[in-house]
Amino acid sequence: MCGIFGIIGQNARIEEGILERGTQSLAHRGPDDSGTILLHDSVSGPVEIGLGNRRLAILDLSPLAHQPMHDAETGNWIVYNGEMYNFRDVRRELDQAGTSFVSHSDTEVVLKAYARWGQECLAKFRGMFAFAIWDARRHCLFIARDPMGIKPLYYAQSGLYFLFASEVRTLLGTGLLRRNIDHAGLVNYLTFGSAYDPLTLVEGVHSLPPGHTLAWEAGTLRLSSYWDLMDEGTSRGQTPAISTENEKLAVAQLTPILEEAVRMQLVSDVPVGVFLSGGIDSSALVSILSRGGVTPSTFSIVFREAEFSEAEHSRAIAQKFRTDHHEINISQMDVLAAIPAALCAMDMPTMDGINTYIVSRETRAAGVKVALSGLGGDEIFAGYSSFRTVPRMERFARTWNHVPRPIRGSFASVFAALSKENDQNRKLGSLARDNGRVLHPYFLTRMLFTPSQRDLLFPAADETTADTASASQFDRLQQSLPLDAINRVSYLESRCYMLNTLLRDADFMSMSQGLEVRVPLIDHQLAKAVLSLPGAWKLNGTPKKLLVEALGGSLPNEVVHRPKRGFTLPFEHWMRQELRSEIEPVLTAKYVGAGSLGGLLDGDQVQQVWQDFLRGAVSWSRPWSLYVLQRWCELHLF
Repeated sequence: MCGIFGIIGQNARIEEGILERGTQSLAHRGPDDSGTILLHDSVSGPVEIGLGNRRLAILDLSPLAHQPMHDAETGNWIVYNGEMYNFRDVRRELDQAGTSFVSHSDTEVVLKAYARWGQECLAKFRGMFAFAIWDARRHCLFIARDPMGIKPLYYAQSGLYFLFASEVRTLLGTGLLRRNIDHAGLVNYLTFGSAYDPLTLVEGVHSLPPGHTLAWEAGTLRLSSYWDLMDEGTSRGQTPAISTENEKLAVAQLTPILEEAVRMQLVSDVPVGVFLSGGIDSSALVSILSRGGVTPSTFSIVFREAEFSEAEHSRAIAQKFRTDHHEINISQMDVLAAIPAALCAMDMPTMDGINTYIVSRETRAAGVKVALSGLGGDEIFAGYSSFRTVPRMERFARTWNHVPRPIRGSFASVFAALSKENDQNRKLGSLARDNGRVLHPYFLTRMLFTPSQRDLLFPAADETTADTASASQFDRLQQSLPLDAINRVSYLESRCYMLNTLLRDADFMSMSQGLEVRVPLIDHQLAKAVLSLPGAWKLNGTPKKLLVEALGGSLPNEVVHRPKRGFTLPFEHWMRQELRSEIEPVLTAKYVGAGSLGGLLDGDQVQQVWQDFLRGAVSWSRPWSLYVLQRWCELHLF
């Protein structure tokens, strides 16, 4: 696990210090080692290529795994961020073909696999990764990101320079980019609480989508897809017929895929822990490891305040599977005090992520360098309430669309006038109004500000900007249409909310502490296998039914059927009390004037959001998102 940075100057020199500075900015991601290399190529040039790496040593802790890494046979160089869990299998295949190695690292396996198979090597990898290879023979830079988008990769073109990095802040730190807000990215942020791939909050900076490659050759960029969660069979609706016999057979076939996905992610030359909350997802990881003869070390965050603590559930799982259990005790005030540092850890602004920062910081402080997380279980195995509500909203929308538009508008107006003023009713009003600005009911469930609220906040956003902002959502929706309603929600959750909020937050919050977080439940082969099964099998009484059944009844009923509860923090209270003196001035004064977001967002409307929160008309997440946005811009743009 690492941080990577690179820059290419075509007919331009890379200024002294820029490569080292960019690499050093990623030191938190890789505290164990650092390296840079400056290459020259004259075929399409003159061209200078700078590659940098900061390393968190997990596999092959020796100096032989140093990066950037060179392949003496081909002249290729690689910088690599991630873990290839099946690298030993790929290495054996290369060994049999006569390939020689000098290290025991997965980095060298990726480098040698590319030398032998080119881009086709990606089909052999199971892991999380973002890497860049300078192909000396083809005189091109080849970049790839893992299928599920677990590891990030950002890039930009600035005049004669092409740049890429693991973090947006690194690109900004080069001084080669203008520090302007991307208007379409801002629309995304206001709508969903984060920018959606391939957009970012910075103009000219793009995120490489998951399952994609990017090639730079003679100044030309070529973007292509090599994998998607939807394959041809799934998109044609080729799922098993719904029957009890077929469901039992599917569970039997799913079980070994699930077990392999979890166990293979133990590959490491340092100890691996497990985040244990006592919910179904994290408990499933412990159950699978224990069934395979592994006694994992488990780590739970335990609040001193009983109303926020889940200690009894995590203790029950730890006792049942006899894990080496560690409880990390914190208080509300510990979390409150950590908020400034958590804001500084954000590579891009997000309305979420504080909880991930706390868990990562405390786990790393306990001496753990690698941790397994149950992230993704809700998206893959249908754990959210949206899996039930969105199909109902779809049915309503289909019927409602037959009602003449003027009548819909009148009803929406009456509904707005008579219903209680809150976020849920605003969303229902948007669905009833149905003016074409909400692509699908799923997006409504994940919406922060409705289109009409967003118009008031960001009046400068025109129709073209809105279309650019929604382009990726539209593409994902079109991909999902052949699926049944429940699997459509799963695909959209995985490719929208999970990708752009949960995975991004988990990456930069954990890496800010030098902690590697692995997410076995979204192994790409497992995720595709689950998506290929009928959605009706996933919602049938038992929460996350397929996951629970694949575990063979190993989880206690009190874990399976307890009310769903995440790592919740009392922001509603804090923002009215302890945090008010910090947040209120930002939302009532700093959104004014051209030197801040007041140049883009309407300051009066921002203040109105704050006042609406104080009187209970909107939830805490709305003003909090605006506060985080302003603070992030102050740190990195203004």
